[in-house]
Amino acid sequence: MSGAITDSPLYKLINPGSIAFFGASNNFGSMGTSQLASLLSLGFQGRIYPVHPKETAVLGLKAYRNVADLPETPDLAVMILPTRIVLDTVTQCGEKGIKNAIIVSGGFREVGAKGRDLEQNLIQITHRYGMRFLGPNCLGIANPHHKLNTTFLPYRGKAGFLGMVSQSGSFITQMFDYLSRIGMGFSTAISVGNEADIDLVEGLKYLAACPHTKVISLYIETIRNPKSFIEAASALTLSKPVIAYYVGGSESGKQACLSHTGALSGPDRLYDGVFRQTGIIRARSIEEMFDMASLFGNVPEPRGDRLVIQTHSGGPGAVAADACDREGLKVPAMPDAVKKELSTHVPHTGSIGNPVDITFSKDRLAYFSSIPGCLLDADHFDILLIYLLLPKHMFSRVMESMGVPENQIAAETEKLIDELAEKIEELVKTFGKPVIGFSFHSQEEFFIKSLRARNIPVMQGPHRAARALSALCRYTKWREDRYASTKHPVHPSSL
Repeated sequence: MSGAITDSPLYKLINPGSIAFFGASNNFGSMGTSQLASLLSLGFQGRIYPVHPKETAVLGLKAYRNVADLPETPDLAVMILPTRIVLDTVTQCGEKGIKNAIIVSGGFREVGAKGRDLEQNLIQITHRYGMRFLGPNCLGIANPHHKLNTTFLPYRGKAGFLGMVSQSGSFITQMFDYLSRIGMGFSTAISVGNEADIDLVEGLKYLAACPHTKVISLYIETIRNPKSFIEAASALTLSKPVIAYYVGGSESGKQACLSHTGALSGPDRLYDGVFRQTGIIRARSIEEMFDMASLFGNVPEPRGDRLVIQTHSGGPGAVAADACDREGLKVPAMPDAVKKELSTHVPHTGSIGNPVDITFSKDRLAYFSSIPGCLLDADHFDILLIYLLLPKHMFSRVMESMGVPENQIAAETEKLIDELAEKIEELVKTFGKPVIGFSFHSQEEFFIKSLRARNIPVMQGPHRAARALSALCRYTKWREDRYASTKHPVHPSSL
């Protein structure tokens, strides 16, 4: 997609130097106060001007009685106000010369005919002053790279690679902690609400140009401008994967979307067609969307869909093989040459087929180094899926029995586990192939966190891993085919 990111109508909303904040007070129970507190807690480096008709200070910041009193014209106005005063406030902002706004307030198109009329009046006022805005009925922006969070929940995770445009504010804010737990973070997340001005397509275009964004996710209740959406998505999916979760295909979903953002949804088959045409990967749940994003953003591009499974227990290996086969992935037989090499590492009680099962072997170095190294070295396989079971207490218990001083056990345990995670990381760098873990243990386990810190995704169970891997392989194949058919001058993997 052409055009500089600074040309986007979203640029100043997402990267403001100064903000006029409406609706915050010293009442800690108000939504506006929560949103200002979120902005402060992330450490926004720009200037913040609370506007309040009575307070002289809000959350320790000097407050101003009205817009006209502000010492400068801010880049952005954020409004969490009663519906009845939104239009007057927008007018005052326009007269001050403010060109960008986030209108959190609800009570517009989503509530019916009266609200639709009010929204049209809002559009007319902003057009008069040349203003661009998000909303109404939205939560605004989270841009942790710029220390910006206008939502009501604090952002405590890391600044990451996942961009999101959502027609639900909650599916941004309530994902903050979830993403943090699985070792991910947003690059920029945009809540568009009713899309009275800036819409899903503009958000898509911004994330396409955003240097911090590697993967784009969409929460969709309706596509209001299909032609523009198809054009924008088709232009960017060659260089960045786009994963969409659409919820308006059922009758119940359709009614819920209408009352949420006033969205008129369409049947699933139409959206499936749009997604296939544009190269968008469809997720069937929020969890699946983030599983896919984790793989797309972390692993090397697979050379094919031939998968080898490594396990230390027969059951999880069999379930993983079945799940992968059902998702259209290939689980080929183990070549004789690889079997011969494996036989020196795998005990006679195990299996050197595919899956490789090292049942009863306690050689952890072999499990995390020599065996996966042998599998990744084989041209016969493109991807390694490995079953993980390494809770800290397994090491701690042994060390305690060996007489290691109690005050040393925790540090020594973490050191050993971290070294094993490092072995996996080295293999990925050496062979350039995806390595994905799956486990039934908590994502908070030290080993899993250590792997994720090294960009090794760990899925919660084999079925989730299989679905995410299938999506990754489909997208890679689609991109290769499109590259070949369009004779694109630059291979997509280099973009």
